[in-house]
Amino acid sequence: MKISNGVKLSPKVKIGLIIVLLITFFIVLNLTGFSKEAKNFFYLISSPIQRTLWRAGDNLSDFFEVISEIEKLKKGADELSFIDTLRCARVNEELLLKNQALEAENARLKELKKENEVLREALEIGLEKEFKLLLSDVTGKDISQDALLINKGSKDGILKDFPVITQQKALIGRCGEVYENFSKVILISNKESSFDAKISDSDIQGLVKGKGNLKLFLDLIPQEKEINEGAIIVTTALGGIFPDGLLVGEIKKVLKSDIQPWQQAEIEPAFDIKELETLFILINF
Repeated sequence: MKISNGVKLSPKVKIGLIIVLLITFFIVLNLTGFSKEAKNFFYLISSPIQRTLWRAGDNLSDFFEVISEIEKLKKGADELSFIDTLRCARVNEELLLKNQALEAENARLKELKKENEVLREALEIGLEKEFKLLLSDVTGKDISQDALLINKGSKDGILKDFPVITQQKALIGRCGEVYENFSKVILISNKESSFDAKISDSDIQGLVKGKGNLKLFLDLIPQEKEINEGAIIVTTALGGIFPDGLLVGEIKKVLKSDIQPWQQAEIEPAFDIKELETLFILINF
């Protein structure tokens, strides 16, 4: 890639431009009135690109570096004949393609290993005995909207508001928009999210509200109730949004006010969005 004055863009600049263009594209896609079919199509064709940028940014950078080196080899081998230069370039391109194929196969095997580990951990805590589960992969993350994209949709039997959890039984959120091949997961920290919860092993109940930017609070706790930092918050079945006993997080900070009838508590979510790769959808509970 070159700009008009002939100055070459570095691989890092190229990657930055690609990321900016993708972010802009998905913002426009979310804000405009595209049909669900159109959104599903764009999510489908862009999913491999999102996963590559999100999970293999270093590999992408390495790829551009190799391409750059090949270009240098083609143009800078003054001591070789033109035919020898082309032959070397062709051999390097073939090696690059073979290397990329091996990396793709290695990535596929790692995915299978990861899924097996997730399933084994879920079996160990008996999730399959409590719920009917469907395994899904995270294909995109939109931290600015407290949302994820997963690779299961209406063709897999997914419906709106199905809960989404980790193999450790930590609550992630619920399915919002459902497309044929994908679903948008609304995180519990999303501003549109609220549900009943309680402090584990107690009768203290409240309402968990998302505040955006991966923050959430336990609200509507009576002032006379004693709550402590580090207490574990779990869901209740009140309201019918989520089943009992899903892990929400732990109290990070207690917020009291003498002029308010209720007290609040800031909650540290039980998940790290950076680590989310494979999730479970509860299709029956």
